[in-house]
Amino acid sequence: MDKKQEMKKNLGFMTATSVVVGCVIGAGVFFKPYAIYQATGGAPGMGILSWILGGLISIFAALTFSEVAILIPKTGGMVAYLGEAYDERLGFLAGWMQLVIFYPSFLAGYGVKVGTELAAYFGPQSALPIGIGVIILLVALNVLGSRTAGGVQVISTVCKLIPLLLLMVFGLVRGSSTAPIFSPMVGPGKSAGAVLGSTLLAVLFAFEGWTNVGTIAGEMKNPGKDLPRAIVCGVSIIMAVYLVINIAYLRVIPADELMNLESPAAAVAEKLFGASGGLLIKIGIIISVIGAGNGFLLSGSRVAYQLAVQQHLPASRTLSRLNGNRVPANSIILVGFLACLYSLSGEFDLLTDLGVFSCWVFYTLTFACVIRLRRLHPDWERKYKVPFYPVVPGLAIISGLFVIFSQIFLSGARSRIMAVCSVAVTLIGLPIYHAMHKRRKS
Repeated sequence: MDKKQEMKKNLGFMTATSVVVGCVIGAGVFFKPYAIYQATGGAPGMGILSWILGGLISIFAALTFSEVAILIPKTGGMVAYLGEAYDERLGFLAGWMQLVIFYPSFLAGYGVKVGTELAAYFGPQSALPIGIGVIILLVALNVLGSRTAGGVQVISTVCKLIPLLLLMVFGLVRGSSTAPIFSPMVGPGKSAGAVLGSTLLAVLFAFEGWTNVGTIAGEMKNPGKDLPRAIVCGVSIIMAVYLVINIAYLRVIPADELMNLESPAAAVAEKLFGASGGLLIKIGIIISVIGAGNGFLLSGSRVAYQLAVQQHLPASRTLSRLNGNRVPANSIILVGFLACLYSLSGEFDLLTDLGVFSCWVFYTLTFACVIRLRRLHPDWERKYKVPFYPVVPGLAIISGLFVIFSQIFLSGARSRIMAVCSVAVTLIGLPIYHAMHKRRKS
């Protein structure tokens, strides 16, 4: 393996911010209001409160995550963070989980969603080929170089925000629904505590993806300055967009009707602008989902590259090789291949739920890294420190534990089975790690 190869440091603040916004504003903002108001029984209050709480939780998490990411500014994200703070095996398991579950399942889910949306025009049998075609296209664009992939991310982010802004403005101004927006909190026969658990899970899915920028820190020009700004700025933009657009939805269609609409944005647009407006929003949805998929492929391939550089994977020499554009083309292809396999399921919700649960265990451990590293290495130079320490990291850790607890104990049998499968697949990484460790020693 050529150790002199280095990835170019040509990503700046705008690209990093667009990775955060682009990865997060994907399917969630368009489809999760349906699940949220299903959970509330058609009542709007708890739904709006959950969007606010979900945004605050994500900001606490982002502020905490930033300190670890700046302290260990290496490509690979949690692989590097957990390996440095705890143990190399734990770091490997985080990377293994991301490589075989998190990134390909999300990329596959987004491909499935694009195929489902376009199948309405090309026939139901076209959904799977379109979904796989989208994944292959994104792989090809990423192989052309990080600048090309970053450009795709910036363009898709701008394109997706335009219809969202139109929908927010016209929804607030022209919406004529007289139904209350902030009350009642929950529908008849619903428990506020149980509803909050369900709605927060849905909201946190919609915020999923902000950590992806940490995986490209090694390719940023000035990570110490730009990375925390990108994370906090990106999450703040997302929180504002989510809150305003959901109020706009309710100004046009009340919550007890939104609970029956799987694509509320398109339905709201049709009410505001007619059939052409619904088509415009559908185009925005497709662009948004493609941009989210691009961000996950960009970040996920860097996790595979980092594991290969450390010689933790079979075929590490191949996966760590950079092409002429100085990007890990083979790692990009691997993540895309796994996503194509997963997309055969055709299950958007199953794929994304699997990815969310799998990663939150390691997110929580990453939040705890801040406390651990301050105790172990108080003399390390910290260009950024999480504010209001240890309150903010504590809130981030509690939020992570709540997500894990909710999936295992507050959800149905399907979620529990999914959690067990996630843990089992993650633990398969241990014998692979030990086998590769023996090979390195020999």
